[in-house]
Amino acid sequence: MSDTPSAAARSRVATSGLVLLAVTSLAWGLSWPVSKYIISEWPPLPARGVPGLIGSLLLFAYARARGDDLRVPAALWPRLLVSAFFNVTLWMVVMGLALLWMPAGETAVIGYSMPVWTALLAWPLLGERLTVKRTLALVLGFGGIAALMGADGFAASTAKLPGVALALTGAVGFALGTIFLKRFPIALPGATSAAWQIGVGCIPVTAIGFAFGVPHLDALSAYGWACLAYLTLIQFCLAYLCWFAALQRLPASVAAIGTMAVPVIGVVAAAIALREPLGLGQIAALVMVLAGVTLATRG
Repeated sequence: MSDTPSAAARSRVATSGLVLLAVTSLAWGLSWPVSKYIISEWPPLPARGVPGLIGSLLLFAYARARGDDLRVPAALWPRLLVSAFFNVTLWMVVMGLALLWMPAGETAVIGYSMPVWTALLAWPLLGERLTVKRTLALVLGFGGIAALMGADGFAASTAKLPGVALALTGAVGFALGTIFLKRFPIALPGATSAAWQIGVGCIPVTAIGFAFGVPHLDALSAYGWACLAYLTLIQFCLAYLCWFAALQRLPASVAAIGTMAVPVIGVVAAAIALREPLGLGQIAALVMVLAGVTLATRG
């Protein structure tokens, strides 16, 4: 009899984890067309850095309300700074700039190929064997990018090259950050860790953006203000809290595969909200990258 309540409790925990993962994927997926829209009214770096800074302050308030310790032990600061650079600063800068050359949906597809590059880089950096599945994942990942490049013809593809290079840089950088955290984990409560990494990571993003010119508040339309509110409250606060809570309830492999919904949502939402192209080339690229991510996370 004692096993029944335990099994039921585990089932409830797993179910709540899947719900939290679904909320995370939806929030992050919708953030791509939102980010694309906001850079039409504000420069890309302030548009990404300012919501991150405000979001980090809200996360600090949440962590304090929970009674979490906000202090970072001195020994963890180097790890936190490295992780914040790869997972926040670099990602925010290059993905924000990539949106200047590429549609939001296509940028999301390349950005979320990160598990494929993690599988490749884990071979020389962590000594993880490059299996047949991981090799096939790399082939599919490159195939997806090639499909995107050929989707709109040669001239359009050449114009997209800077965006593709930037998005790839973000994906590889995030993969390096993931590998770094596997090797040197940051032992902090989830909300505290997210608050510090987002805050520290967004400081240089905002500073660099402001160095080129302080954006004007009166340049924002009602939609622009709504986009900033979404990025602050949903992308940085709700989504990250749900993500860390989901990781506590689900195996890492399940959580990783679950994020595959993010580029799907991003592509569909961008096609609906921004009238971005959604033809055979975009669909083929999405399918190939998602298949590669599946093999990478299971291989």
